[in-house]
Amino acid sequence: MNRERSSDGADRAQFLALVAELRPQLHRYCARLTGSVIDGEDVVQDAIAKGLAALDTLETSMPMRAWMFRIAHNRALDLLRSRAVRAAGPIEAAEDAADPDAPDPLETLMRQEAVRTAVSRFVELPATQRSAVILKDVLDHSLQDIAGLLGLTVDAVKAHLARGRARLKEINARAGAEPQGRAPSALVVRYAALFNQRDWDGLRALLAEDVRLNQASYAPRHGSADVGRFFSIYAGFDQPVRLEPAWLEGREVLAVFADPASPAPDYFMWIEWRDGRIAFIHDYRYVRYVLEGAELALANT
Repeated sequence: MNRERSSDGADRAQFLALVAELRPQLHRYCARLTGSVIDGEDVVQDAIAKGLAALDTLETSMPMRAWMFRIAHNRALDLLRSRAVRAAGPIEAAEDAADPDAPDPLETLMRQEAVRTAVSRFVELPATQRSAVILKDVLDHSLQDIAGLLGLTVDAVKAHLARGRARLKEINARAGAEPQGRAPSALVVRYAALFNQRDWDGLRALLAEDVRLNQASYAPRHGSADVGRFFSIYAGFDQPVRLEPAWLEGREVLAVFADPASPAPDYFMWIEWRDGRIAFIHDYRYVRYVLEGAELALANT
């Protein structure tokens, strides 16, 4: 079998360059497929690690971009199966989707509706309809590329696309108002207060001994001594960032305002607690695209 080899580092460099460019698109797909911007980013990180480990098995006939989407697609489906989400039903008689090469005004409106739809709503679509709508209307993939990724005929993709668009329109029509924040917990309020006061020693005192830190594109940190250095990074900023308690996908998070005068957060942190101590810090500073399409609401304080 003719394969690309990564032993000389050339293919690895090509892979890392592609991933840097492709990562936001992979997240747009995986977040909507899983219905969660947080789970979507976990899937992307997992897919990148899996792709890097399997790079020497990539056939030269398979474009690396399509290969990465397939890996991410399969990892997202693994997550959905672990949640026991029902798979899409059998394909019925095909309904035509509009010609993507010459979209009419209605076609354009359907695509715009998909782009504006909140990430969490996509999970109400059957999985195959969901994939077809995201790939076509959000990421603008061709019908042929979608068929190759999903293992379907182009006509079958058109059928799933038509049904998915119609279903998404119904979902958006009955969707409620913008999400409302809830009251924050005392732990999150304390974390935000210490951070905004730049009390780094106070924050370090909250770390559990086995605390972990995850920042995309960087190796994970483990243990209070190593994770404690995380706060030194923020301490060195010329312009201090501001944290505010918030809610995202039912999780209590911290909205991060890189510009203190900005009305909208730039990214967020998610803190996991155990017995009043910080067990895990997820910092999304380096993957700010994660907030795209997210329903984040500041807490009621």
